[in-house]
Amino acid sequence: MTAPALRIESLSLGIRGEDGLTPILDQVSLDVGRGEVQGLAGESGSGKTITGLTVIGLEPAKSEVTGHIWMDGDDLLKITGSALNAVRGSRVGMVFQDPGTSLHPQLKVGAQLTDHVRYHLKVGKGEALDRAAAALDRVGVGGGRDTLSRYPHEFSGGQRQRIAIAIALACDPAVLIADEPTTALDVTVQAGVLALIRSLVDSLGLAVLFITHDLGVMSAVADRVAIMRHGRIVENGDRRQVFTAPAHAYTRELLASLPGAAGGLRSREDLARIDPFGAGEGSGEGQGERSAP
Repeated sequence: MTAPALRIESLSLGIRGEDGLTPILDQVSLDVGRGEVQGLAGESGSGKTITGLTVIGLEPAKSEVTGHIWMDGDDLLKITGSALNAVRGSRVGMVFQDPGTSLHPQLKVGAQLTDHVRYHLKVGKGEALDRAAAALDRVGVGGGRDTLSRYPHEFSGGQRQRIAIAIALACDPAVLIADEPTTALDVTVQAGVLALIRSLVDSLGLAVLFITHDLGVMSAVADRVAIMRHGRIVENGDRRQVFTAPAHAYTRELLASLPGAAGGLRSREDLARIDPFGAGEGSGEGQGERSAP
């Protein structure tokens, strides 16, 4: 069996405060395989986002962390400073929930892409611009180098999220962490972004940890699904098994809370019918650490 691209092993995290240590994560273990989407679902406050942030060393201040996060034989929990900075973006990319806040509003898209590429890959400006334009083209934001001269507010919400994905993938990381990447988008644009992520997984062999509270979204994009509650994984298995024969009562409660499927996105087959490059998204659409030592 091929080793997973990312292995989270017995990860526990607590935050030290005036009243002692508040536990947040409790013995979380997950494998994210190459060419697959490992979903991580649960209600708000269950620990999903902090799990993803801890992988790249962005857990809250005063955190106490135990366990292991393995990637290519390296335990990321033991890496700090410049070595950890080299992991972020180069080996692990992350896409956040709201591209309106994850993209710098006063920096042109080209600067945000090329600074990232030049830092990690140590290439010249010309090559960085070529890679940036290719990255945007890969996620369906065309226009070549002309696009690089525009600011984030000149793009639609869906295009901004595609740009955020392009930045996360510009240095060809093996793992992508997607934290609620479609929550801030309307339903039709959301579907296009999900189809894009799925197509990148299938074409690039990317390993994706996909974090969401929306089981409808999860059912359409994930290969495997882990259910999290109170900082613990209560169920983890094949997507179809989890959705059709859930083993844990909490999973059954989450599924029972889903609205009717009519007109919704509820299957891989639904997703396959979506154009991953969102032809309907026009540029005029509404505006719709781990400390260094």
